[in-house]
Amino acid sequence: MSNVEDLTAWVADRRADIVADLTAYVFQETPSDDKALLDSGLAWVENWLSNRLGEPDARRQVDGGQFGDTLVLDYETDNESDSWVTALAHYDTVWPRGTLVEWQPRLEGDSFTGPGAFDMKGGLVQFVWALKASKALGLSRPNVRLVINGDEEIGSPASRAVIEEEVLRGDAVLVFEPSANGALKTSRKGVGIFQIDVQGLEAHAGLDPESGVSAIDEIARVILKLHQQTDLAKGTTVNVGLVQGGTRTNVTAGRATAEVDVRVSTQAEVHRINTILEELKPLHRDASLTVRGGWNRPVMSRSDLTAQLVTAAKAAATQLGQDLEETSAGGASDGNFAAALGLPVLDGLGAVGSGAHARNEWISVSEMLERTSLTAALLAVLNETPDQWSPGRRDVVPSSVGRN
Repeated sequence: MSNVEDLTAWVADRRADIVADLTAYVFQETPSDDKALLDSGLAWVENWLSNRLGEPDARRQVDGGQFGDTLVLDYETDNESDSWVTALAHYDTVWPRGTLVEWQPRLEGDSFTGPGAFDMKGGLVQFVWALKASKALGLSRPNVRLVINGDEEIGSPASRAVIEEEVLRGDAVLVFEPSANGALKTSRKGVGIFQIDVQGLEAHAGLDPESGVSAIDEIARVILKLHQQTDLAKGTTVNVGLVQGGTRTNVTAGRATAEVDVRVSTQAEVHRINTILEELKPLHRDASLTVRGGWNRPVMSRSDLTAQLVTAAKAAATQLGQDLEETSAGGASDGNFAAALGLPVLDGLGAVGSGAHARNEWISVSEMLERTSLTAALLAVLNETPDQWSPGRRDVVPSSVGRN
């Protein structure tokens, strides 16, 4: 029987294979809005998983409709364990078809760059090799359920229900999204996406200005009010990022639209912003205003269970001689769904690097090897105290509030 301390050397000896897997994966273009590429990309992923890990003990594929499908694979442990850990990963990226023509994956020293490498293909590669290392070294681990979806970058509209159902069948949840400069993410903001539509009344702006009702004037007042709701001390940001309206300069605008991104750190702020949106009204009696959209990610709070999970992760890191920090993140992930259901969630277990959604996206290969070892060690620690990760919430019903 090998020890956790053997992980570092075992993983380091497989560096070339790990980089080769990452390179091949990044060469699979999987933009969130291209169903054909998502289908072929997921087929490649499943074939690769089978080659590296063998056939899963259970398999479920859920049709995503116009979005990417969600694949659920169970990998039971060789040792006796009733505990289940859920691993979350997504295979879609923000990069459109053809990106590889001008930007191909490459390795320069310790830095690997390529579309989707950091967010978040590197994380899945780490997870797979962690399971391989665990088996090769005879380390104990819980049963593992991998949920991999193809619509995370657009808010997980098709996969959310699947994710919520699957995480409730398990205990601790590990999310292989990229780290924050190496730190784990133990809290994330909730995200709301809203659209404000204003209907005015068109008229000739020069000849008959009093007959018109400007939708642009109305939307401008709305924008000012919404931006006033930003409260950095409370972790709330409200940003109108897109505005459209009018037809010509000499026509009073009959229509206008504002698209809004909202980020909040607490449920109290969710309620406050909801109240603001519900109370929005046009100034002119002949104008009308409607609000569409909703909250596509609940707040991910750092619960006591998550704090215990951090302690377990730091214990695993200590065994490997690694330092491990935690932080909060302004962005959201599928981990938000699990946390809102009361489960302990450890996010940011993926790649160490930077440049998510940017042309300079890169990851550190040496850190990738360390994270692979850390994941295997963490699974061993979690298997030592399985009851600690069963928060007694199996009767929780996923909330449909905020879905659109």
